[in-house]
Amino acid sequence: MEVQERKIVVAIDEGDESIYALTWAIKNVVSQNSNDTIILLYAKPPLKIYSTLDGSGYLFSSDVIMSMEKYSKEVADSVIEKARRVCGDLQNVKVETRIEKGDARDVICDAVEKIGADILVMGTHGYGMIKRAFLGSVSTHCAQNVKCPVLIVKKPKSS
Repeated sequence: MEVQERKIVVAIDEGDESIYALTWAIKNVVSQNSNDTIILLYAKPPLKIYSTLDGSGYLFSSDVIMSMEKYSKEVADSVIEKARRVCGDLQNVKVETRIEKGDARDVICDAVEKIGADILVMGTHGYGMIKRAFLGSVSTHCAQNVKCPVLIVKKPKSS
């Protein structure tokens, strides 16, 4: 009897919370005896370049824009590499990576649907009610909008 492949999307970012969620998922969700695929998903924020048409913005030279793009790519590559190291030498588990550009809420929801994920695993920054009201919560948004189960892993507070 063939074991069906599971697609486990793990949303990662620069924070320790997402690496903790990945580590937790490897220990508790991923099965070494199955056909699991971990898809490491990084949402690269769009560059904030303001137009001068309304007189309130700044116009950056192409050199500055290229430097900003290069830095953004280096950050994305670094985050993906760190997550790959956490995955180490998993047996019978494929590890794929995806870097998508855009708002994390939209990127994660869209990618989960396109991939046909069986589960989405993500960390949470643990913002309080006030901060969450102003900043919004990516994990809450995704939990309310994706069609697969969502596992939100909270990193314990260090003592």
